[in-house]
Amino acid sequence: MPRTPNTRLALLLQAAGWNPSQLAAALRGIAAEQGLTLTVYRTTARRWLDGAQPRPPIPALLLECLSRRLGRRVAAYDAGLTRAPAVVVDPDWEADPMRKLAHLTHAELDPHRRALLGAGVFAATALALPGEGETLSAAVPDGSVPADRRAGPSDLEQLRTMATVFATAADRHGGQHVRAALAAYLAHEVTPLLDGPARTGIHHGLLSATAQLTLLLGSMCADSGHHAMAQHYHQIAARLATDAGDHTILAITLRTMATHAHDLGQHTPAVLHLAEQADRHARHAPPAVRAYTHIHLAVLHAHQDRHASQAALARAERFHAQTDTAPGPFSSYPAGALHYQRAQTLTTLGDHTAALTALTTSLRLRTPTEQLPAALTRARLAETHLRLGHLDAALTHWRTFLDTYPSLKSARADERLTAALQRLRPHQRHAGAADFLGRVTELTRPAP
Repeated sequence: MPRTPNTRLALLLQAAGWNPSQLAAALRGIAAEQGLTLTVYRTTARRWLDGAQPRPPIPALLLECLSRRLGRRVAAYDAGLTRAPAVVVDPDWEADPMRKLAHLTHAELDPHRRALLGAGVFAATALALPGEGETLSAAVPDGSVPADRRAGPSDLEQLRTMATVFATAADRHGGQHVRAALAAYLAHEVTPLLDGPARTGIHHGLLSATAQLTLLLGSMCADSGHHAMAQHYHQIAARLATDAGDHTILAITLRTMATHAHDLGQHTPAVLHLAEQADRHARHAPPAVRAYTHIHLAVLHAHQDRHASQAALARAERFHAQTDTAPGPFSSYPAGALHYQRAQTLTTLGDHTAALTALTTSLRLRTPTEQLPAALTRARLAETHLRLGHLDAALTHWRTFLDTYPSLKSARADERLTAALQRLRPHQRHAGAADFLGRVTELTRPAP
C-alpha cells in the first residue's frame, strides 16, 4: 500500500529553510546533546517526507529540532507524526508545581514509568520565562492558611538539614548514587507535608526548602544524563521558590537552569536572559549568591562580548571576597567552584595559560567532601595541559582522575573519561599514554 507524503513535515522544513540533509545533521546534533548516537541521514529524512513514520526516540528529537529552528513549540500533529512522543508531564510553566512534583517523584520510583521519563528531550523552547507578573512574581500571603498547623519549625529544619545531606552525598560520589533516595524522600515525606495545614510563614519556608530539594534532584538528573527530567525539576523549583517569595532560591535556580543549558551547548539569547534574570533576583541576596550569578554571566558573555565577560568576572570576584556566610549548599559558594568557572571563562576567551592557573587554584581549594568536583577539575586540568603541549603533566592528572573514577556515578565523569580517550589516542605510541589507555580498557571491560 503506497504511503501518503507527509505534507505537514514538508511545510515545516520549508519554513525552517532546511533540506533533508540539513534536517538530518540538526537531528544528529540534538541527539548528541542528549547523549545519544543517531544514525540519521538525508535518505532517512527523505523517507519521512514520503510518509514513513520515525521510531522513538526520533519523534521527540524531531519536534525539538523543529521547535528550536522555528522558535515556537511544534506539536506532533503539526509535523504529521502518528507516533507522537508520550507527554509524561506538562511542560508549561503554568502547571501546578506540587502536582508535577508528586507525579514525577512517584514515577521515578517505578522502573517502567522512569524509563518513559528518561526518554524525554531537553527543550530549548521551555527556557523562555513567562512574563513578569505571571508565574515569576512573588506570592503574597493572604492569611487564609489555618493556624492549627500540622507542620512546624522542626519540619522546616529537617528539610533544610536533608538538603545539606543530599548535596554533600552528590558532591562526594555523583548524582546517580542518591537520586532515587531523594526522589523517595520528596514523594513520601515532603509532598505530603506540604498538603497539610501550616501557618503562612512556615508554609512559605516549606515551599522554599522543597524548592532547594527539587533543585538538587534536578541537578542529580542532569548528572545522570537525564536532561529532560532535570529541566522539569528545575522548572518546578523555580515555581516553588516564586510561590514562597524567596528571590534568593529563585536566583540560584535560574542560574542553575542557565548553567545546565550552557553545558548542553546552548549559547542562545534565552540562556543569557535566564542568567540575567538570576542576577536580577539576586540583587538583595548575600554576596555569595551575587558571586554565583555573576560568574556565570562571565562564562556566557565570553562567547560574544569579551569586555562584558571580564567585567562580570571582576564583579563576581569582588562579591566573593565579601562572603562571610556559614558553609551550606544554598548559603555559600566554594572558592574552588569560583576558580573553576573563572577557568571556563578564560578558556572560552582563548587564554589557556591563565585558565591553567585558575584550574590549579581551583583544585587546591577543593575540600575533601568535593570529591566529584575535584575529579572534574583534574580532568579539565589534564585537557588544558595537553592543549598547551604538556603531555606528561596531563597524564599525571588523568591518572589521579582514573583512580577516583570507580567511586563516581556521574555522567559528567563519564564524559570527561571519554574526552580523555579521544585526546590521548593520537599519542598512543607514548608509553604513558598507552599505559593509561590500557588501564581504561581494563577498568571499563564488561564483567564476564
